[in-house]
Amino acid sequence: MTEAPAVRGLARSLRRLPDRLLHPLRRRATLRRLARKGPPGRLLFVCHGNICRSPYAAAALERRLPPPFRERVVIDSAGFVGPGRPAPQNAVAVAAYRGIDLSTHRSKLVALSDGAGAELVVVMEPRQGRALRAVFGRSSRNIVVLGDLDPLPVATRAIADPVDQELVAFEESYARIDRCLQELVGALFPHR
Repeated sequence: MTEAPAVRGLARSLRRLPDRLLHPLRRRATLRRLARKGPPGRLLFVCHGNICRSPYAAAALERRLPPPFRERVVIDSAGFVGPGRPAPQNAVAVAAYRGIDLSTHRSKLVALSDGAGAELVVVMEPRQGRALRAVFGRSSRNIVVLGDLDPLPVATRAIADPVDQELVAFEESYARIDRCLQELVGALFPHR
């Protein structure tokens, strides 16, 4: 029986090997691409349910925006399922500790206008970017996997979804989002 968990662990490690090995290259390429784009007029964060990761990322980026851009850049978040849901209590608590208020957030669906209208769409997982390309015909050039910006070595490109987990999962997810947002701001707003 002890072999099965070991085999699963090895399989998971091997499955994530490309993400670990390619991360430095993806990071450099993404930062270069963002620097060439410059500040977007409209930026959309997308995650699966729009109750944990994307609303936190949108609010945290808004707080980090350099003052001259706060009036010019529209930041929003959306998801693929379940509109009208509040952020989980653990999300609200960890976000509040980090200075972000998610208490009034209600989830929204990615609509045609959201998917097509934003100049830059930031997703939490690569499969979300693939879905946006397939459904809305988005160009890969306008979609960024947020985890690709992580300055630390990574196990996976995806920002872990902490939904239905303990506080520590939210803390880890939000810490990674914050690291990646710092890089996003530096690339999009280099002369802040």
